[in-house]
Amino acid sequence: MPALILASLLMGEKLPRTQAEGHPHPLVAGAEFALMGRIAANERRDEGPFGDHYGYYSLKHPYPVFHCEQLAHRKDAVFPATVVGKPRQEDFYIGDYLQELLSPLFPLVMPTVKQLWSYGETGYHSLAGAVVRDRHHREAMTSAFRILGEGQLSLQKFLLMTDQDVDLKDFPALLEAVLERFQPETDLYVFANLSMDTLDYTGPEVNKGSKGVMIGLGVPVRKLPRQYRGELPRPLVRAEVFYGGCLVVEGPAWAELPDLYDVVLKGGFEEWPLVVLGGDAAQAVRTPERFLWTTFTRFEPAADIHAQTRVHRNHIVYSGPVVIDARLRPTYPDELFCDPDTARLVSDRWNEYFPNGGVEMGDSDVADLG
Repeated sequence: MPALILASLLMGEKLPRTQAEGHPHPLVAGAEFALMGRIAANERRDEGPFGDHYGYYSLKHPYPVFHCEQLAHRKDAVFPATVVGKPRQEDFYIGDYLQELLSPLFPLVMPTVKQLWSYGETGYHSLAGAVVRDRHHREAMTSAFRILGEGQLSLQKFLLMTDQDVDLKDFPALLEAVLERFQPETDLYVFANLSMDTLDYTGPEVNKGSKGVMIGLGVPVRKLPRQYRGELPRPLVRAEVFYGGCLVVEGPAWAELPDLYDVVLKGGFEEWPLVVLGGDAAQAVRTPERFLWTTFTRFEPAADIHAQTRVHRNHIVYSGPVVIDARLRPTYPDELFCDPDTARLVSDRWNEYFPNGGVEMGDSDVADLG
């Protein structure tokens, strides 16, 4: 949907536009500011590093250059700005609002998709969940290809799908519905050598990576384990249950032992359909928001999903457990933290900003991840 039409729908009337002297393109009449200029073909300059809404510092890359030649503004204009950092920041609420706004259109343009939700805690492009129709064999994959071929949804890195009527905003409910029905031999697809979101640094190069689709359909095929009673194989040091069927294990850093996932595959975790290998298991399972952020922003499907495999009819047949290696890599950007001087200034003046109270100051280093 074109942005101008969306804005008109939100306003309930045609979007007023005006013409600026000496500039060929019409401007939105009610805009606070309008920057007018030109972009030269093939001109690039380095930008970054800077904080982004994934919760990391994006690295330096060449980007197109905008030469501003005119500036217009309305009377008493307010300069718009936003704050980025670990979720949830302002862009999170804008993203969720847009999903709520557009959700009635999803079944209209994708008839086999009943519900669709992307998770802001993962930067939106790292994970989406879908409730789909599965009226004939593998109709769910028709929905998967439709979703991954739709506009910016084509940047989705991982897709969880079920035919059960679950509330997609309740991520643990979606995960358990999928894992109860997930059969790794037929229900896990990994597509390599594809595009990926610019801010996702888990791939081999910027904008390059892979996608994964995990499906759980029909009647349950297992009762999900909810307690770990085994003995951890060395050098794993900790195991924590996230929700039913999902175990998070902790061991040495990736830089010390890149092949640690092999220990997990042989470590007696067969009753767990999904095992996440992370750097801090206790932190990862503290809240669903923390699990989403520490898992899905830190792995690439083609490189970091592991299982026992064989090939049948050109399909990779996986045998559980499926292991996601979500440990930080030396090539990943640094985790984003608030500048200490800024944090101190805000803390000192918080009561000035909100003299009537009622607004609790959060921890910028934790945000809403818990």
